Amino acid sequence: MIAYPTDSCYALGCHIGDKDALERVRRIREADRHHHFTLVCRDLTEIARFAKVDTWQFRLLKACTPGPYTFLLEATRETPRRLQHEKRRTIGIRIPDHRVAQMLLAELGEPIMSSTLLLPGDGLPLNDADEIEARLGSQLDALLDGGACGIEPTTVIDLAAKPPVVVRKGRGSLESFGL
Repeated sequence: MIAYPTDSCYALGCHIGDKDALERVRRIREADRHHHFTLVCRDLTEIARFAKVDTWQFRLLKACTPGPYTFLLEATRETPRRLQHEKRRTIGIRIPDHRVAQMLLAELGEPIMSSTLLLPGDGLPLNDADEIEARLGSQLDALLDGGACGIEPTTVIDLAAKPPVVVRKGRGSLESFGL
């Protein structure tokens, strides 16, 4: 499990297939089975393996990525069930516009499961590597210090709903969506 910077705020991440790390993220975040985890991808070419994307959805994704958005889409059969929303069978997809996150994804050669580094009881995500180390150091396998990157999480748009629904207003503008 790794803490790393993105274009919105720091996040916790792990390999898609690492069940133990996913459970560690759940414990740290106190996330239940209804929590939407996000697959952080390098670019749009990686998305089709994990999410069903219609033409209108693809156009929105192309216009808004990379950037501070998370999109909820219907998961494909290839997406592990533990990464999907338990009832809706959807998955969050994100393509960050941050060089450290992009270098991490390039090095791994695959998307990573991710969640905002917002601890229970905190009003804002953690943004300082020293504080992250002090509060979570023993629980992390690695921490990429990319300096301060912001404290506003991504804007989350549910593209599995028709019409699309804003789940969380965050750093990303809603103008492109007409919302």
